[in-house]
Amino acid sequence: MTQGAQGCAGNPPERVRVVVSGRVQGVWYRGWTVDEARARGLDGWVRNRRDGSVEAVFQGPPEAVAEMVAACGRGPPMARVMAVETHPHEDPVAPGFEQIPSA
Repeated sequence: MTQGAQGCAGNPPERVRVVVSGRVQGVWYRGWTVDEARARGLDGWVRNRRDGSVEAVFQGPPEAVAEMVAACGRGPPMARVMAVETHPHEDPVAPGFEQIPSA
């Protein structure tokens, strides 16, 4: 079980929200995101959106968050990512990383 992502040397963790568009639903994108985020020790969540995109929030050390955002641009093998929008996310997230219901 993930202990919760912390910032480096007592610094606050980075938090971002991403919206990924392209062929990202029905290609295991959310499951891949959960695996990749947990492997990096990040907190947050991922979900499908009604418009066909995938939305996620990542919280953790800035380098790990940046790596995850970059990985979202590639996605799993069957995905075809067209764009990754990044937005600030101010609200803290619960420890761990999970898939949540679609919005």
